[in-house]
Amino acid sequence: MENGILKGKKILIVEDDLSSRLYLNKILEKTGAILINAGDGVEALNIATDDPDVEIILMDIQLPVMDGYTSAKKIRELGRRVNIIAQTAYSLSGDMENILASGFDDYIIKPIYSGQLIEKLSSFFVK
Repeated sequence: MENGILKGKKILIVEDDLSSRLYLNKILEKTGAILINAGDGVEALNIATDDPDVEIILMDIQLPVMDGYTSAKKIRELGRRVNIIAQTAYSLSGDMENILASGFDDYIIKPIYSGQLIEKLSSFFVK
């Protein structure tokens, strides 16, 4: 699980549910990644704008203030090239198209399992 690929990579976790945010941090802290947290889409947008070193954004879709779809679109409108992965509890047909059309690079379905999450994030750094 700890393959070193994520070591030193700056990851923004955008999750309004505290227990889910703590869970994601617990998984990813073992990788040596640098973790930043946001609780809503506006906070995520501000961090993505202000911190050019963020390499991956792991963003929940259903967020207060500004949802994940809108936040991802606005980050893309800024010309910010960062990998954005949606976290969603929904896997209906059509969701993938909506997610990709909103500027996300990929998605992960909840419940999120540690090995699956690390593999998904690591795949952006293995060419």
